[in-house]
Formats: sequence, C-alpha cells, structure tokens
Amino acid sequence: MKPSKQTTKIGATVTGADNMPEIREGQTVALLQELHILTRDGKMNQDSRRKLKQVYHLYQFIEPLLKEVLAEKESVSLVDHGAGKSYLGFIIYDLFFKALGDNSHIYGIETREELVARSQELAKQFKFPGMSFLPLSVAESTESKLLPDQIDVVTALHACNTATDDAIHFALKKKAKYMVLVPCCQAEVATVLKKNKGKSLAKSALTEIWRHPIHTREFGSQITNVLRCLQLEAHGYHVNVTELVGWEHSMKNELIIATYKNLPRQRPSERLQEVLETLGLEEMGNRFFTEQVAKQ
Repeated sequence: MKPSKQTTKIGATVTGADNMPEIREGQTVALLQELHILTRDGKMNQDSRRKLKQVYHLYQFIEPLLKEVLAEKESVSLVDHGAGKSYLGFIIYDLFFKALGDNSHIYGIETREELVARSQELAKQFKFPGMSFLPLSVAESTESKLLPDQIDVVTALHACNTATDDAIHFALKKKAKYMVLVPCCQAEVATVLKKNKGKSLAKSALTEIWRHPIHTREFGSQITNVLRCLQLEAHGYHVNVTELVGWEHSMKNELIIATYKNLPRQRPSERLQEVLETLGLEEMGNRFFTEQVAKQ
C-alpha cells in the first residue's frame, strides 16, 4: 500500500511545535509551497534554502521600518520593484501585513505579465486583499496613476542594472520615508568609464584603477553604488550600506538602506559632482541628479 501524499491546508502556519526550524513562526506553509520554496512534502533544496535565507535576512531589516511607519500613521504602503515571482512581497505580507486589518498595502511592480498574473492569482488564493501587482517597468511606475502619490517604503531586491536607479527615482518622487535596495548587474557606469578611458588616462594616474577590462567592470559596479549613496544623501537621506548575507550565498550582496531625515544637502551634492568630474562621468549627471537638477 502506497503512503498517502502529504497535503497542507491553505492558511496552515508554522508554529513553535512544528519541526521546521528554517521557516519563521507564523509563515503559511502552503504559500511557500506555491512559491516553490517548499516542495509538496515540505522539503527544501539548496537553492530554495539560499533564497529563503536571503528574503528572511532582508525582512529583518524591513520589519522595523514598517513598525516605524505604523507608529506615525494608521497604515503603511510598500512598493516592491522588479518583483519577479514576488517572493519578497508575499513573505512580507504573510508575516506582517496579514495581521494588520487596515488599509496597508503592498504593490508589486514587474514587467513580465505572466508573473504578474500568477502573483494576482496567489494573492486571491490566499486571501491577501492588500496586495496588488502591476505589469509596468520601474520607470513607467513612476508616472502611473495606479499608484498612490506617496509611498512609505520602497524595496528593490536584485533590480538589474539601471532598474535600481529607476527605483531610487521612483522613491524620490513618491517621497518615500525608507528605501531598501540590493543592486544587481551594474554595467552602465562601467560602459561610460570604458568609453572615456583614453581621455582619462592622459589626465590622471587614478585611471589605472580601471584601465584593465576586469577592473573597469568591478570598479564601475563599486562606483555606481557610491554615486547612488551620494545622490540619496543629496536628497536629505541618511544612508547605511551593509552586507545582505554571507558571500557563500550571493555575490550580489550589497544592501543599501536609506532613511529620509531631511539632512543637509549641499556637501553631498558637491561631492557627487566632484566624483562625476574626477572620473569623467559628467554625462551621467541626469541619472545621478541632485535636488537642484531635479527642479530645473
């Protein structure tokens, strides 16, 4: 006689009595199964374990920010850019938003319509009314009337190349109190460094830092995040840069958390312009704009 297949009721959650130490208390097991983080018999492969560890670690940074917003307002809004299959959004909603019972809302922004449709189905299946998914690019979402004029928290987990900058521009326009960013695949600055390398070599010995192609790529990625941090500071944000998880789990590992505190803008604005000029990146001023440029 074959053993019966294990099934999990919709809404069943992990408790302290369950033998599932890798899954947080209160997490809906069936949701993790639908997200293919857990198999139907409750197992987890190495890739799923890595993915879940990343999301949980990021949640540890996001949860206090959500609580800070709710301490000041009756509800909280979060936009997740480049949502993909919405692992992050669903897990945040399941662990935090589900119990609120107010008008709090998560918006998932993703260009692939099939992923948006699947996320919409899952939100309906698990009765998550405070979740919406929009088939838009990050840049398109900045102008979309389907989103509120003000957003409290903006996240972008592994938003590729310039999508992280678009998420920053979105958050600036929406006057976000918090941004939580994990950049990925940053090629644009490296391309400009490479294009202008010949002229830069004659001007400064510092160009040796990125003269070789592999160094151009690595330095371009590094300086991209430096410019992002300066831009955020030039808009009044306090910026903290740290590691997401151990390097054994991900090479795309830099975590940028920005908190709006209306800090002085002049010094970081000046430093941003100095870095652009020093590295021959003046043409990128429109991407890494300061408040003064934005108002023109």
